[in-house]
Amino acid sequence: MPLTVLLVDDEPLVLAGLRAVLAAQSDIEVVGEAGDGASVVPLVRSLRPDVVVMDVRMPLLDGIEATRALLRTVPDPPRILVVTTFAEDEYVYGALRAGADGFLLKRARPAEIVDAVRVVAAGESLLFPAALRALAADRGNPAARAALDRAALTEREACVLRLMARGLSNAEIAAQLVVGAETVKSHVSAVLAKLGARDRTQAVIAAYESGFVTPA
Repeated sequence: MPLTVLLVDDEPLVLAGLRAVLAAQSDIEVVGEAGDGASVVPLVRSLRPDVVVMDVRMPLLDGIEATRALLRTVPDPPRILVVTTFAEDEYVYGALRAGADGFLLKRARPAEIVDAVRVVAAGESLLFPAALRALAADRGNPAARAALDRAALTEREACVLRLMARGLSNAEIAAQLVVGAETVKSHVSAVLAKLGARDRTQAVIAAYESGFVTPA
């Protein structure tokens, strides 16, 4: 079955460009489009896409609030890929913190757009660039530090979280630690459960905000 995608952007040219790039792939199907974040929840409920590709800055309801609404009201929500003009956009960080799974620059090449959708759909890699890692580290969140302390990660789980924070996929972590992919998957699941994180993006944000990991 192809990956199904909902596109949300208030710029018709951006929508058209994303549609053209993604619809050309045999394993991706664009099932719907919208011009504002206010349409996201009803469209997701009716279309049940695997991934929502959504502009982070929109006039009526931005990507941050649309992400929150989606995760709050839709059971088993889709993966969320936010789109932005600038990598260091505070709105992007806000959307990731709210629960988005990755981000994509509007100037990205077609191959990068396709790859980003596939990566986010798989959920085993991270689209979290250095600029956003620095933003997270600058927050110095005491609550995140306390949550990480309470999690009581094992030495191996802590190692896996550090590698996740570097953006490594499960396969890359497995190669680094010389263990099987299923073992890494189990460790990642344990880290997410202990941190109370929805996904690896949320876990990595907590790692940087707490000071457990610092930007290279």
